[in-house]
Amino acid sequence: MATATRNVPEIAKRASRGLAAATTEAKDAALGRIAELLHERAREILEANAQDLADERAAGLSEALRDRLTLNEERIAAMADGVREVAALPDPIGEVLVERTLASGLRMRKVRVPLGVIAVVYEARPNVSVDCAALTLKSGNAIVLRGSSYAARSNSALVAVARDAVAETGLPDGSVELLDGAGRSELTELATADGLVDLLIPRGGEGLKEALKAVATVPVMYAAAGNCHVYVHEDADLEMARAVAFNAKVQRPGVCNAAETLLVSASVAKRFLPAILTDLRQAGVELVGDERAREAADGVAIGEAADADWDTEYLGMKMAVGVVDSLPDAIAHVNRHGTGHSEAIVTSSEKAAEAFTEDVDAAVVYVNASTRFTDGFEFGMGAEIGNSTQKLHARGPIGLRELTTFKYVVRGEGQVRD
Repeated sequence: MATATRNVPEIAKRASRGLAAATTEAKDAALGRIAELLHERAREILEANAQDLADERAAGLSEALRDRLTLNEERIAAMADGVREVAALPDPIGEVLVERTLASGLRMRKVRVPLGVIAVVYEARPNVSVDCAALTLKSGNAIVLRGSSYAARSNSALVAVARDAVAETGLPDGSVELLDGAGRSELTELATADGLVDLLIPRGGEGLKEALKAVATVPVMYAAAGNCHVYVHEDADLEMARAVAFNAKVQRPGVCNAAETLLVSASVAKRFLPAILTDLRQAGVELVGDERAREAADGVAIGEAADADWDTEYLGMKMAVGVVDSLPDAIAHVNRHGTGHSEAIVTSSEKAAEAFTEDVDAAVVYVNASTRFTDGFEFGMGAEIGNSTQKLHARGPIGLRELTTFKYVVRGEGQVRD
């Protein structure tokens, strides 16, 4: 059930104080109950999702966005599995990061603690509601969720599962809250809830990011856009490169770790491009490219890339294709146009792999693997709140430890400073 915006941060703040002291057993019990209720209420959740998909507001969404909005039994089961994965992870709260005795005789410990209240603003993917709730509960944080109006019914059904699990297992009321309304005023109120919201994490496009930059007074960690690249080096295994590039684009094109640009070394472009471009076209991908990519296409339909294409996160079945002369050129292109999310090189050269991984400025850099693996579940985090392309306070998948801070606990025996 959603709550009026004006009360939500205060409710969550009160809950966060109790959550910070909750035992691992209590938090894991709540997560276990969430997983059970997801199965028990699957029909109810799917009915809510069907209503969202049938709503006229969703009629104009692209195929990729409708896919992000869609739930099915398999995706609900995957959500439950993710919650169980989070429950099985070590509890980060109370972890001693540093412990030593100072020259003064004081005994100092640096201890991991929750942030407090996490607010997450997200768009069409309702599974985010469950992933975020699981991660924040396990890390001892309360959460305020503000989803898309497209998924209002789905989010409400999923948050009801989390709230009921919290109530049944004795965690504080208000640990998981859902905002009512998706207007700009609600977003502004959340982004300016100083002293109540300890961290705001927006998951969405550049429009959301810019809107928050204009008003936010609380700390913000952007789970930003993913303009990701696959670069095929001159010595790559071309069949491997074909499989990696195809997977990175097509496996699920509407997510932030899907590749939007394919870069190919000039020395292998004529041998490599006709086959991979045929694969992509047959899968329904619209292709645009630079002059050399079009020349090497060998009759495969590929349009002319505009300047904006190299900077665009399509989140759909479109891909830009470029030909570069060298590894340094590829790295320069990625650093100029990428968003710092996930970048990949396909190569048989360890020297080339090292140069790419060292010089590309991104949260995750792959050698001979698809960018689609940038994911909290795949990284063993159970789930993620998003992928940060910032360098402070977290980078890459935002999991349990990224939702904590620390405090210094210092014990003495009456010492005073001279």
